[in-house]
Amino acid sequence: MAQRYRITRAFQELENSAKTISLEECQELFASRPDFSYTTVYTVTGSVSMSIEGHFFMWNHNGMEIPFRYYEGDIYVSGASEAVVPVMLEVASGLRADVAEG
Repeated sequence: MAQRYRITRAFQELENSAKTISLEECQELFASRPDFSYTTVYTVTGSVSMSIEGHFFMWNHNGMEIPFRYYEGDIYVSGASEAVVPVMLEVASGLRADVAEG
């Protein structure tokens, strides 16, 4: 089973700052990175095709797209690829957030 990570501020005591991560913050951060694109529908294809609506920042890595999903003030990403870990930590740092499993 693949590991899943959550980028969040839920564990921080922030003074004079928003506790949750806003979609606008994410859009600004990911727009500054040429290896990411934004979409509101993520389509998974395999034996069955499924589309999921939401806010997805797609990381292009070696021809593979890995979704960073913004949902209710947090960002979720699969750790199925080891290459995602350093990128995830950079994103968390850019958003002044923490990384949690789950």
